[in-house]
Amino acid sequence: MTALSVSAAGAATIQARMDGTPVGRWHRNVARLLGVGCFFNFFEVALGSLIVTLLPTTWVDTSAEKAAVIACAFAGEFVGAIVLSRYADRLGRRRMFQINLFVYAALSLICAFAPSLAALVVIRFLVGIGLGAELTLVDTYTTELMPARARGRMLARVYLFGMLGVPVGAILATLLPHHMLGTSSWRVLIALSATGAVFVWLIRRRLPESPRWLATHGRLDEAGAVLDQAGIGAADNPVVPNSRPQGSLPAAVARRRLALAMLLQGIGPVGFYGFASLAPLVLLAKGYEVVDSLAFSALTALGYPAGCLVLTLVAERIQRRTLVIATTVLVAIFGLVFGLANQTWLIVAAGFLTGLVNVVQATVSRAYCAELFPTLVRARMVGGTYSLSRFVAAVLPFVAVPLLDTAGPGVVYSCCAVLIAILAVSVWRLGPRTNAINLDEV
Repeated sequence: MTALSVSAAGAATIQARMDGTPVGRWHRNVARLLGVGCFFNFFEVALGSLIVTLLPTTWVDTSAEKAAVIACAFAGEFVGAIVLSRYADRLGRRRMFQINLFVYAALSLICAFAPSLAALVVIRFLVGIGLGAELTLVDTYTTELMPARARGRMLARVYLFGMLGVPVGAILATLLPHHMLGTSSWRVLIALSATGAVFVWLIRRRLPESPRWLATHGRLDEAGAVLDQAGIGAADNPVVPNSRPQGSLPAAVARRRLALAMLLQGIGPVGFYGFASLAPLVLLAKGYEVVDSLAFSALTALGYPAGCLVLTLVAERIQRRTLVIATTVLVAIFGLVFGLANQTWLIVAAGFLTGLVNVVQATVSRAYCAELFPTLVRARMVGGTYSLSRFVAAVLPFVAVPLLDTAGPGVVYSCCAVLIAILAVSVWRLGPRTNAINLDEV
């Protein structure tokens, strides 16, 4: 047997051990450590739209200034997703977790002392670079460490904890006085986010490297040692290495997968950020006060963890392709109702449901994208396409906020709904089935 065959057989054995073992204590501990990091990531992202209403009016007097505050972190994530995710394929998932968290924590702390709007925008852009690789790494790492029959469910658990950062951020922004501890509350919120990131950086040092990544780089002994330490034994039904070379896909399949991932990451944020992140400004445009707007954000943000809870129940029972299509359509429907509604009860109900299905759609889409590519290039492909979502999220406020001011929420959300409908059709035409299939055989 050639060295290449031995390596392929060894990698297949590692995959078989991981896929043949049920979810246990080790898997759940890893999910918790990842979820804590996601919590502060989403807390930071939520601040983008929340602090707009807490900043001095002299800082955010125009729609362009409001858009800049919302967009700057997303623009940084665009850069971070492209640059840092590539190194996750070269240096390993665990090492890049520590690097990007350190960058994010240090810069976020500096951001809390920003003396002007310009400084705030620039520093939050740099913070975004650190954030850029976080969710890409979470998707890649969780997908690689969990058994095939539990990938979607365990990623949903990670995001269930992480999404709690959205309502927590909204509740704090609503309840905290605008001035506290001798300073503005928005500075306190950003400092809390930075402190949390430092805590995550410390506890994540216990994370192991991805055995699948180690195996694809020929480090079979290290991969086996990680599984031995985790108590993951040999699979009952070892698999035979498939005929496809590691890290490769047929050219036509690769092009189709890349196009699908680009559509998911390019259009998906229109729903998640177009519908959800603009909600506080939409309420102000409908005539509600700032306090009412923040209270609504806190209430509807509960739909974020609720969406992940729903996904934990259905992630492995419904094909991810089908679930992406169904939730994409629901995002368009509920978001459109929210944009057009005038009655308070209907606005609140539609806002909550929009947040809920947005989270299901976004989370299952992330799991789906991570399954589309082989292990050797997964991080860079997920990161490269994910950068599109950051670019769209960064540009969207500069289009949507002025349109909101001139045409109203109905027009903004109608445009979003049309784009979301296009995404649903694209997934139906291009998407493969992925549930419970070995990652390198999808």
